Amino acid sequence: MPRINLLPHRESKRRERKLKFFVAMAVAAGAGIVTAGALYLLYGSMIESQMHRNDQLRVQIKKLDKQIEEINDLESSKQKFIARMEIIEKLQRSRPEIVHVFDTIVRTLPEGVYLTSVEQTDKRLKFQGIAQSSTRVSTFMRNLDGSQWLHNPELLVVETSKTSSGSSFTLTADQVTTSSDDNNSGKRGMRKASAGAGAQ
Repeated sequence: MPRINLLPHRESKRRERKLKFFVAMAVAAGAGIVTAGALYLLYGSMIESQMHRNDQLRVQIKKLDKQIEEINDLESSKQKFIARMEIIEKLQRSRPEIVHVFDTIVRTLPEGVYLTSVEQTDKRLKFQGIAQSSTRVSTFMRNLDGSQWLHNPELLVVETSKTSSGSSFTLTADQVTTSSDDNNSGKRGMRKASAGAGAQ
């Protein structure tokens, strides 16, 4: 019976299978590289597009911040302008009041009382002076309280001088204004003035 050597044939089949395997591996590797490259390019494009949008958003946000700052500056300027207008209007309304106040001081000052200084802080007046007696100081306070433009007199200090017969005193009083925020005080002062005139 003849013998057939199959070793070369099997070796050939083995080499062919190895070749196909390497080719398949190479194709798979190539496909993987191409896919990875495509994904890399896609993600890179998406990232670049998103960064571009972020840059545009930053530019717009800066513009909005600048506009908001300008609006805030305008609002601040508006408030300052309104405050100045209110001050000017208040000064114009109160311009005649100081004349009435000084006239009231002269009219309410009794004989034997001399003022050495008059200071005003907002609507509060501080009087310092010398009186021949404490009774004359009390009379001055009653006259102030019954006047139309000054009220709520308050005696702070009264001292009898050792070198003279008079007494030094310090007292305060509130100015009555005719502005809208002090109408009640003004009416109260006018009522006191009317009551004082009736009593006389």
